This record gives sequence, structure tokens and C-alpha cells, in this order.
Amino acid sequence: MGQPKYIIIAGGGKVGWNLARELIEKGHEVTLLENDRRRYLVVEQELEHAVQYGDASELWVLERAGIQRGDLVIAVTGDDEDNILICQMARDKYEVERIVARVNNPRNLDHFKELGIEPAVSATDLILRLIEHEVPEYGLVQLLALEEEHLEIIEVEVGKGSRAAGSRIQDVSLPDGSLIISVLRGGTGFVPKADSMIESGDQVMLILDPGLESQITPQFAPDAAPSRARG
Repeated sequence: MGQPKYIIIAGGGKVGWNLARELIEKGHEVTLLENDRRRYLVVEQELEHAVQYGDASELWVLERAGIQRGDLVIAVTGDDEDNILICQMARDKYEVERIVARVNNPRNLDHFKELGIEPAVSATDLILRLIEHEVPEYGLVQLLALEEEHLEIIEVEVGKGSRAAGSRIQDVSLPDGSLIISVLRGGTGFVPKADSMIESGDQVMLILDPGLESQITPQFAPDAAPSRARG
């Protein structure tokens, strides 16, 4: 984060409490807001003046916490509606430069994105992505979405018998707007050259324009190679 910032965290559960502790240790000024009295008293024993009692979805509570000078607001309450409201107020009313929201129910993730609440982080979604990363049968894994740059970074395993297996990088048929940027083989990654060979079992990382995934996966899917006529 560079220079020390003033950060307001809404929600004093395990996530908010640990975030506050880590950010304070890194030299940032933090105010943690918690609206459960008993929870507040527990957290206050450690964080003291860095925690305030109150509902972060109420304007006067945010203003008491000094949101007017806030650099970052992190909403990690257990209620998705509250997290959306807190981030909307921080962004639209107080023009806070950065907001981060916790998504408790991954089914609400699209709702956060539709309202422009980003980054919105779903622990369930992150765990599922880790599972997909470890279990290649799930297919393509989106590693990163660069929303402002309109780019995505994905990883896909080269299936046995796929069109890409046994081909040079330059011979893999990819749509315009996509590029292979690295290959992981046997636990070691490398940046490939045009004549580098792709082998089945490789993990290939690509950067691409959003929406091209369906044109890319057939090149790496198992048994996708066209049959050869016998002479």
C-alpha cells in the first residue's frame, strides 16, 4: 500500500479483527466499526482506541469515524446488503478512493459487480478456484480479471491428444486478442518462445480479451485433435 493510509473497516468479526491487527502492524491508521456490543468489548481489549461501537451502515457512525478523510473502506460484515450499502456510501457520498467488500454468499457476487462494488471478495469463490487449480478436471481457471484494462489471465491444462499437445507455440490456433505468456511443466515455469513445444500435462497461462475463453479451451481439451486419414 506504500504510504500509511487511513483505513475504515466495517465488521469486527474474525476477518475484520485480523485485518485491523495486520494493517496497524504495517503502520496504517485504522478504525474498526462493530455494532455488536459484546463483540465490540472483546475486540476493544486488544485494539483499544482503534475500534468504535456503531453500525457502519449509518452515516453518522461513518462520519464519527472520520470517513471524510478515509483512503480505503473495507466492508466485511456478515451481511451482504450492509456491505454493499457501506461501500456505496463511501464511494458515492464521501468519494473514498478505494473500497473493498466481502461477499458472504457467492450467489450475490454478480450483484456486487453490477453495482460497481469492486473488488468484491468471496471466500467461498476463492476456495473453489483453489480447488479448480488443484483439480484440472474442472478445466479452465480464471486467475485474474483486470477490469479496468479489459483483460483476463487464465490457466488451462493441455489435455492428452489435444490440438495443442505436441505443437509449437506459434502453431497453436488462438483467436486475436489472446496470447500465451507462460508454461508450467513439472513444477517449473518458463516464458515460451515462438518455437517452444507444448506437451500434454503442461499448465498454460494466457492473457486475453474477455469473452474469448470458449474459443481457446477447444485447443487444449483432451482428444480434441482432428483425426488423420490413413494412407
